[in-house]
Amino acid sequence: MNGRAERLIRRLESQGALAPEDKWLLDSLASPVRRFEPREYLAKQGSPVDRIFLIIDGYACRYRLLPDGRRQITAFMLPGDLCDIRTFALSHMDHSIAALSTVEAVVLGVEAVQRLQMRPALVTALAWNALVQQSIAREWLVNVGHRTSFERLGHLVCELFERLQLAGVAQDNSFRLPLTQAEIADTLALSPVHVNRTLMELRRTGLLTFQSRQLVIHDYPALCQASGFDRRYLHLDRSAAAAA
Repeated sequence: MNGRAERLIRRLESQGALAPEDKWLLDSLASPVRRFEPREYLAKQGSPVDRIFLIIDGYACRYRLLPDGRRQITAFMLPGDLCDIRTFALSHMDHSIAALSTVEAVVLGVEAVQRLQMRPALVTALAWNALVQQSIAREWLVNVGHRTSFERLGHLVCELFERLQLAGVAQDNSFRLPLTQAEIADTLALSPVHVNRTLMELRRTGLLTFQSRQLVIHDYPALCQASGFDRRYLHLDRSAAAAA
């Protein structure tokens, strides 16, 4: 096996063990890997739906553009993330996907997804993964709708840390965050100036620092409490709960 699907497998197995044959199939389909440069489209709004993506490395985002050019980022796609395989039921993309950093991704077509759908355990695991993505989307809606700017940014940091830690790319309460303040603003429905002020406030409280695209969390429990972060919406412990 080439190991390119390792982060996806790790994510899926947080929900329940996969058979060796299922892991082999996921890994065998994770080739070839394409490289996307920052701000390059993976998929564009209005284009036909003929592929989905497995993110191997880097940050990508889903977003919608308003007629006047304003952008709302609606989701981050992180290492190990796979698009919902039901996307092929759509005739065209209703949003765009673009790289925020240099991204390595596998492009999966209809035939590859059909092979995945022949494995019942993978169908169940990928359906659960899609439900988790919907849960994250609901939490993001709450974030921009009712949380303060301090809570929004702190909550986003906590979520990214949990998701990246599961993928094995966050260690010692630190992770790479290759986002500009404008991109964070487009995520949190704030202005870049407001994001800058909020980052300074988080730094003054001693909760985190963000410098040279490296984010360090100094007191994770305190950051969770201050942000109202409850990791249960990420459903990271399903296998442990099922065994209890």
